[in-house]
Amino acid sequence: MQLSKRVWFLRLLTAALCVGMLASCGFRRRKYENPITKDTQQPDKVLFDKAVKDLERNRFEVARLTLQTLINTYDTSEYLAKAKLAIADSWFREGGAHGLAQAEAEYKDFILFYPTLEESAEAQEKVCMIHYRQMEKPDRDSTHALKAEEECRNLLVQFPNSKYAPQAQQLLRNIQEAIAEGEFRVGDFYHHKGSHPAAANRLQALVDQYPLFSGADEALWTLGDSYSQMGPRFRDKTGQAYTRIVRDYPLSPYAGQAKEKLKEMEMEIPEPDPVALARMKYEEENRTSKSFMKKSLGLFSKSPDVTHAAKSGTPAMERTQPTIPASVPVPAAAGAGVTDVSVSTVNDSSTLDSKPDARANPPKPSEGNSPNGQPAASSTPAAQSAQAADDTPKNKAYQPVKQKQKKKKNKKSENK
Repeated sequence: MQLSKRVWFLRLLTAALCVGMLASCGFRRRKYENPITKDTQQPDKVLFDKAVKDLERNRFEVARLTLQTLINTYDTSEYLAKAKLAIADSWFREGGAHGLAQAEAEYKDFILFYPTLEESAEAQEKVCMIHYRQMEKPDRDSTHALKAEEECRNLLVQFPNSKYAPQAQQLLRNIQEAIAEGEFRVGDFYHHKGSHPAAANRLQALVDQYPLFSGADEALWTLGDSYSQMGPRFRDKTGQAYTRIVRDYPLSPYAGQAKEKLKEMEMEIPEPDPVALARMKYEEENRTSKSFMKKSLGLFSKSPDVTHAAKSGTPAMERTQPTIPASVPVPAAAGAGVTDVSVSTVNDSSTLDSKPDARANPPKPSEGNSPNGQPAASSTPAAQSAQAADDTPKNKAYQPVKQKQKKKKNKKSENK
C-alpha cells in the first residue's frame, strides 16, 4: 500500500514537471489581451498581427522587432499606440528583473504620450502589478511594497472611473496589509525589548495610517501597554489606545481587556461604532482561507501572506509621514522678532545718485568702540602691546634697510 502511494506521488510529480517544462519551452499559447479586431489587409495591420502571433508563442524578441518595424516604417499609422503598448506587454510577459524594469519604462512612456486613451489605465495597472509581484514578506525588503502602494494609489487618483479601479483598490488593501505587518513586527520587537518610546512611535503611526490592518487591535493593545510603561505623563494616550479598541474594533478579543483597563483607569468606556461593527462582521464572513497547497509551499514562497487583508473599506490614500516620538519634548515657539521687513522695486533711476549706498560710507566708530559695537582694538592690552611692538627700534630700522636694497638694485641696472 505504501509502495503504491509512493509510485502515485512520483508519477504526479513527473507530470507536473513535464507540464512546467512544456510551458517554459513555449508550447503553451496565451492569447493576447489587446488584439486589433478590425478586418483589413493593410501592411501595418499585417505586421501587428504577425507580432501578436509571436507574442502569444513567447517569441518576444521577434515580436518586438516586428513592432518596431511598424513604428519606424508607418509613422502615421492608426496602430502606433497599439504597437507601443504591445512592446510593453512583451517585456511584461517575458518577466525577470530586466524584463519588468523595461516594461515599467515602456508603460510609463505610453501613459505620457497617450494619457487620454482607455489603455492608459491598463498600463498604470500593469505598473502596479509589476511591483506587486515582486513584493517580499513583511520581515524582508519593503522597497517593492512601497512602490506598489504608490503606483496603485496613482491609478486610483488618475483613473478613478476606470474598470481597473476596484481591482486596484483591493490590491492596495493587500499591499498595505503587508506593509502594516512589517511595521507591527518592528514595533512589537521594540516593545519586548523594553524600548517603549520607540515601540509607541512605530505602533502609533501604524494604527493612524492603516486602520484596516487585520492586526490593528493587537497593535493598539501593545501601544497602550507601551504608553503605560512610559509613566503617568502618558496616561491620556494610554486611555486613547484602549478606547479605540472598544470603539473601532468591538469584535476584537482585546475589547474585553481594554474595557477592564479603562475601568481601572477610571475613564469613560465608549459605545461600539456601528459602522466598525458592520465592517468587522463582513470581514469575518468573507475571510478567505489558505488552501492545503499554499500552506505547504508558504515557507518556500517569498511573497507575503495577504489572506487576512481587508475586503472592504477605503484604503489609506496618503503617504506615510515621518513621526516624532511622544517622549520628545515639543520645542517652544520662536521669540517675536522683526517681521515687517519688505522689499520693493525703485522706479526713480536717480535714487542711487541722490542716496548712495550706506555701505560705501560706513559710520565712524565712536570713541573706544569698533564699527560693530565692540571695544576698539587699540583699547585692549593686547592691542596696546602690539602697537608698542611696532614702535621698537627693530621695526624702525626696517625702512633704511629697504632703501639700501633699492639702491643696490638701481646700481646693478646702471652697470648693465
